[in-house]
Amino acid sequence: MNFTLGFKPPSAGSSGPGAGGGATMENLEKQLICPVCLEMYSKPVVILPCQHNLCRKCANDIFQSANPLWQTRGSSGITASGGRFRCPSCRHEVVLDRHGVYGLQRNLLVENIIDIYRQQESSRLVNIKPEQRQQQLMCEEHEEEKINIYCLSCQTPTCSMCKVFGQHKDCDVAPLNTVFMRQKTELTDGIAILVASNDHIQAVISQMEEISHTIEENGRRQREHLANQFDVLVGILEERKQTLVGLITKQQDEKLKHVRSLIRQHSDHLEAAVTLVELAIQSMEEPHMSAFIQVHEHWYVGLTSNLERPELGYESMNNFVIDTDNLTDMLRNIDFSTGMISELDREEGGEDPHKEVSTNRNNHGDNYNGNSNYNQN
Repeated sequence: MNFTLGFKPPSAGSSGPGAGGGATMENLEKQLICPVCLEMYSKPVVILPCQHNLCRKCANDIFQSANPLWQTRGSSGITASGGRFRCPSCRHEVVLDRHGVYGLQRNLLVENIIDIYRQQESSRLVNIKPEQRQQQLMCEEHEEEKINIYCLSCQTPTCSMCKVFGQHKDCDVAPLNTVFMRQKTELTDGIAILVASNDHIQAVISQMEEISHTIEENGRRQREHLANQFDVLVGILEERKQTLVGLITKQQDEKLKHVRSLIRQHSDHLEAAVTLVELAIQSMEEPHMSAFIQVHEHWYVGLTSNLERPELGYESMNNFVIDTDNLTDMLRNIDFSTGMISELDREEGGEDPHKEVSTNRNNHGDNYNGNSNYNQN
């Protein structure tokens, strides 16, 4: 840089008249800067629910950026229903009524402080010495020349002598004030665009947060619905299992009852045969032939008794067979239908959440019966 300060103003820590007051005014000015336009608050000043302050114009710009449809509806004569935006200082969400930013309360205290500050600042400027007011950047090469132009080629401030006789004589230049105002305007516009972009991004983030919450809620509801459907299926299988187990138990009891009855009959017959054998042994000692022949005839009649026996394979229970291969494959391949109606649509239509299970059960009932090879004897 080929320029220096021609005058050094008194600092906050310097010892001189008005040094402490200048520092106090500077600190006060920092507290009166709008976080949006980075300028001192312009009246009217509104206070947000989070206790931060904004120029009403800046608040309206943020609100219009976050709620583009609000302005359109308002301009067409339709009564707006309010809106919301976020505080640029703390990101607290501000909910507005139908009056928009004009429904926000004015901060009269801050407005009064601004008025007092401007009066004090005006008085301070009046009391500044003439040489202090003429603070100006001076050229290093031409000490008597002020920095009053801007070299567009080298992108640096310079003086008129540097343009006429110095190193910038072949460069394109422009008045310093013009470049200053243009760049300040560009910076102000950039800040406004950045603030609007941040508000838009925040609105998108809020929308995606709502989408995330909706996804979580829908996932929970669908999990509950799926669990209820499987509980119904499990209940159907358990009910059918109890029925088939009951049939097996019934035939088992009938066969056991019949076989045990035959056992008792054979036991009685065996006891009678033992008694008959004892009598036969005693009859062998009978000396008289006629008496022996009579006993022999009764003994022969006892030996020729015919008892019932269980048929071959009577103990088998292999007639209770169910072919579950197809049903097992069908259960393993249970999947979501591509055209499944959402849970929300079901609730709006008043449909039973278990209707699908009942329908599927009815549709597969014939398939289940057709795949069962159960035979009861």
